[in-house]
Amino acid sequence: MKLFVFIFVAIFFLQAPILAIAQEVVHPEPAARISRPDAPTAQNTTNNLGQNSGAIQELYPDRETQNQPPAQQTAPAPGPEQPVTLSAAIKENGAIVPNGLIWRVFDTKTDETGQLALLFRSEEANPSLSLPPGEYVVHASYGRAQSSDALSVVVGPNFKTIILDAGALRLKSAVSNQVDIPSQQLKFDIFAEGSEGDQVPVVLNINDSELIYLNAGIYQVVSRWGNENATVKADIRVEPGQITEATLFHNAAQVSFSLVSNIGGEAIADVDWQVQNMDGQTLYTHLGAFPSAILAVGDYVVFAQSGDQVYNREFQVQAGLPVNIEVLTSVY
Repeated sequence: MKLFVFIFVAIFFLQAPILAIAQEVVHPEPAARISRPDAPTAQNTTNNLGQNSGAIQELYPDRETQNQPPAQQTAPAPGPEQPVTLSAAIKENGAIVPNGLIWRVFDTKTDETGQLALLFRSEEANPSLSLPPGEYVVHASYGRAQSSDALSVVVGPNFKTIILDAGALRLKSAVSNQVDIPSQQLKFDIFAEGSEGDQVPVVLNINDSELIYLNAGIYQVVSRWGNENATVKADIRVEPGQITEATLFHNAAQVSFSLVSNIGGEAIADVDWQVQNMDGQTLYTHLGAFPSAILAVGDYVVFAQSGDQVYNREFQVQAGLPVNIEVLTSVY
């Protein structure tokens, strides 16, 4: 069963401190990793990652430190401590991130577990700390966007700015420009290409319109409408310093069923329902009078068992508004 997928992508550029919609429409490069012949296309407009980002989640929290207060520093190696101030920018020559950061500073020597020793952790935007002169590793995370760099501490004040090279992604889905999908019926998954060419999960079960911060790059996005087979995929490029808003269009519809003795009649209760595709794969089961499934475009067979009698009907799903399929008992 072939699905034809279309996505609408709006990109918003960072020009602090307010969000302003630019007028230019941009067509980005086509996604390189879509394997299906019906690869999606994207239409872009632009606006900005504002200076006030909302609360975000940490991708890789330290198990031993996630319950610590916002800033905590372990005892550094002996020596005269020097002041260090940290900051992070969205991109090269970009705005400084005002909140939502998690900082870690590591020694370059491993601890007893074989890991780099964690010396400092903070959730402040511009934390200050003291370290003896020497070499360290500083790591900043901003949602799912992360960056690490070497930190050389010398005698005197030290300032380090990490370039996150980060953008953000907000996802939506619809059937068409005229038919929206209820947000509670949607979930999204984001994948990145792994070192062996496989798709590695970045974040799963994202809600509709949730803002996700990511390192710049190309990601595979999967939109799941309902729990049956209404799924579409698209590769979407996240640019540094920009919010990309993408709408994926499903070729599917919400289908309800009723077992009736005549057309337009009252639905019979206590019916055991089963929906199969034409290959015999069961996609949906339900016990009750008013089942409802979300199905991709295609041909199906519905079975309705009432008592010892089983009724069935073939039907076709077309993308669009919700439809009701009546299964008649009178034809048997």
